[in-house]
Order: sequence, then structure tokens, then C-alpha cells
Amino acid sequence: MIRREDRNVLQIDLGNSALKWRMVKDNVVLDRGIQPLAGDAAWHLSGSSLAPSEVLVASVASEENERQLTAEIRQRWSLEPWFARSEPETLGLRNSYADPGRMGTDRWLAMLAAWYPRRERVCVVDAGSALTIDLVAASGQHEGGYILPGADLMQHVLMQRTQRVRFDDVIVPTLAPGLSTAEAVSHGAALAHCGAIQLAVRMASADGACRPHLVVSGGGGSAIVALLEDVAEFRRDLVFEGLALAAIARADNIV
Repeated sequence: MIRREDRNVLQIDLGNSALKWRMVKDNVVLDRGIQPLAGDAAWHLSGSSLAPSEVLVASVASEENERQLTAEIRQRWSLEPWFARSEPETLGLRNSYADPGRMGTDRWLAMLAAWYPRRERVCVVDAGSALTIDLVAASGQHEGGYILPGADLMQHVLMQRTQRVRFDDVIVPTLAPGLSTAEAVSHGAALAHCGAIQLAVRMASADGACRPHLVVSGGGGSAIVALLEDVAEFRRDLVFEGLALAAIARADNIV
């Protein structure tokens, strides 16, 4: 159970292509924003005029971007940000990696937020620059997962590595066969993602195994949920929720 605290907490999700943030007080979101990143090029944290009392960060970005973010937080608010990392175990969630630190922090926190409240078997999907699919047993043991290119990355690679796949159209994806190159590429990415998710759930449910509860998050998550045959729960802020839980575990020294 997330404790209620009378202070502003700035939560930051520092990704590969964008920085997302939200300001939270007493479990209420006061403000939020998103800004693109340009690799390791100079950028500045923009957003809320509210001053935080604490800064929590989930990062899969480069060390240079982490250093830049830390320096700006120190300069603006005289605060030391706390960076969550993937651990061997957090609040009963157990990492399956031989080297737990090599698991993406965003995956770890998304799993924590999806599994911890109800302690049931879950399939956790995070649709961002990459699409990740992870299975967690009701006991909290990570059963393994999959990483696929995100929809934008799929389209970018096709346009970069082929001579005739070119388009500027912005397409709302469906699972219908495409009637143009733009539709075929966009719908193909959606088909690949939905097919992978549904197959992962079906294989996890084989031989009488408990069917996992499907939880989807990420910038492309709502579009995927609308296309899936399986019933899925969309939770926009799964990484932020996991970040808050990890911070509580750290403060209370709970594994």
C-alpha cells in the first residue's frame, strides 16, 4: 500500500527517446509532461513550476544523460535524485536474471506495479521504443520475457534498410491487411505486437496453467489494448507506480 505523504515528489522516467515526468502529492498527480531527447545532445528538464521535495528517477538512458539530469536537479532544487535500479528482489518480486542489474529498470518497475497490489500471475506489456512482454508468477517469481522493436523502430528500420518502402502518412493502425505501403507497414507492426502478446499469453496458459492477468502500459499501450482479442487492463503510469513502490521499499529497507 503506497503511503500518503504531504510533500511534492517529482517522478521521472528517463527513456531512450523521451523524458516523462509527473509531480505527485498524497498520491494525487498535480502535473505531468513529456519531452523528446536527442541522444546525448544538450537538453533541459522543462515542466512544472512546482518545487519538489524529492526526486525519483527510473532510467534506461545513457550515463551521460543521467549525469546531465542529476546536475540540473542539483542546480535547480539542491536535491540529490534517487535512481531506481533492477534488484535481485523488491517487495517479493524476484528477478530471474543471473545479473539482475542488466534487466531494464523500466521493465522491473512495470512488473512490480502490475504484480504487487494483487499478487496474482500477470503478463506485463510495456509499449514504448521497444515492446516488452514479461510474465510474473503469483509467487512473485519472474518467469521470463520477450523484447521486440517498438512500432516506430520497426517502421524506421524498414525505411532505412529497404529501397522502396517510403511514406510520410500517419496511419492509425488496425489488424486489417493494408491497402497501401503505409498501411501495410503500420498494420504489420500492430499485427506483430498483438500476435506476440496473444501467443505469449496462450503459451503461458498451456497445460492447465493459470492464465495470467494482462496489464499493458506505455505510449503505444492504449492502441494495442484496443486491438487485442484478450481482455487487458491499460495502466498509463505503470513505471511511475513501480518507481513509487521501489522508493518505499528502499526507505523501509524492505526487499
